[in-house]
Amino acid sequence: MTTTGDKQRLFAVLRHEPTDAIPWVPFAGVHAGALKGYSATEVLTDADKLFESLLEVNRLYDPDGQPVLFDLQVEAEILGCELLWADKAPPSVASHPLADDATIPERLPQASDGRLPLVLDVMRRMKQAVGERTALYGLVCGPFTLASHLRGTEIFMDMLLNPDQVHALLAYCNAVIKRVASFYVDAGMDVIAVVDPLVSQIGPKHFTQFLSAPMTDLFADVRARGVFSSFFVCGDATKNIEVMCQTVPDSIGIDENIDMHAAKQITDRYNVAIGGNIPLTTVMLLGSQADNMKWVIDWQDKLSGPNLILAPGCDMPYDVPPENVIGVVQAIRQPAETRAMLTNYHAPDTFDIPVELPDYAHLKRPLVEVFTLDSDTCAACTYMFGAAMRAVKEIGTPIDIVEYKFTQRENVARCIKMGVKNLPSIYINGQLKYSSIIPSNDELLEVLRQSLP
Repeated sequence: MTTTGDKQRLFAVLRHEPTDAIPWVPFAGVHAGALKGYSATEVLTDADKLFESLLEVNRLYDPDGQPVLFDLQVEAEILGCELLWADKAPPSVASHPLADDATIPERLPQASDGRLPLVLDVMRRMKQAVGERTALYGLVCGPFTLASHLRGTEIFMDMLLNPDQVHALLAYCNAVIKRVASFYVDAGMDVIAVVDPLVSQIGPKHFTQFLSAPMTDLFADVRARGVFSSFFVCGDATKNIEVMCQTVPDSIGIDENIDMHAAKQITDRYNVAIGGNIPLTTVMLLGSQADNMKWVIDWQDKLSGPNLILAPGCDMPYDVPPENVIGVVQAIRQPAETRAMLTNYHAPDTFDIPVELPDYAHLKRPLVEVFTLDSDTCAACTYMFGAAMRAVKEIGTPIDIVEYKFTQRENVARCIKMGVKNLPSIYINGQLKYSSIIPSNDELLEVLRQSLP
């Protein structure tokens, strides 16, 4: 059976009802601009270019649902964070207004602030153009990531030393997010996705202590506005899937760091839909069209039952070949034909590349290696690499530091050879020290001191 994009299919899954097929939601953020030859900066600052690019995503990738914007810095920019712009990635936060003075502001965003007029304009235009058949996602920055944008990595120490301050900051961030979400609902968004990648950097204890109440309140507010919700997390948040479900979102979005089969057993117990988790780099960016088709077929064969959404693990890299995404579309729309086509297909080992590791036993000085998806595009990676850079700078002794981005084929091979299990991770002198957990500055400085000769 061949299917085509239909928002009602996605709505049925979000209502936990049976469907004729698994819905497909391509998270094409800056990649949308690549389809029309626009840089990430252009597509995130020019309403006409963004609208044109989103229409091309809709035409080429036949989605059941699609986001209008994938940029977790919209709220942070309004609240005073300086942004560092890039040609092939969303902007990253370059300053933290509350880093030195933790006084929490009171002002909430207005619809006229920052880039909100652009975003709301494109949302309304997309609703009119494709809203009859495509569910539209309005993405907001989650409260913990937004709090980190404002406070910086000091928030991790605050959680230990000043928990009341963290509670107050998260309450403010939640109020900001609810305000922005209300604008998006008024502009016609069908799903409010709360994207909080830094949730993967804390455990269930801290999640329950700091985030359970605000996230539950946030999803209740979205539900009261008559639209669906999604809780999107990046990195290895396996330990937090259950507490995330307890905040009662309609769905959860995960990336390739999480075993979706195991996660779905948890989400099914709470009757929460789960979406994901096509690998962004090894499959979508660096794989072939056949690799993408086979991944989707294998994914469908491993999973069963309702409450399933197919999507990339996160915002698709800018340079993902369009033919790879078209292969995904074919596999999800025509699974029987695709399965027959791939009967004798065996993916080549494209990451069997010679990689020379450092001679860790004979280093001239300590070596810090930070393995990231890409610190330019992944918020958790940005803060992990930033924490390492800060500690290396402060320690006062020469230490080498290097980032290995998973978006490069040779770095994938390096991760395989090193046995890196999760991103982001910090290795010191060849030994794993932090995996998907951002250390406090004091903690990392102490670990670095122990590595000195």
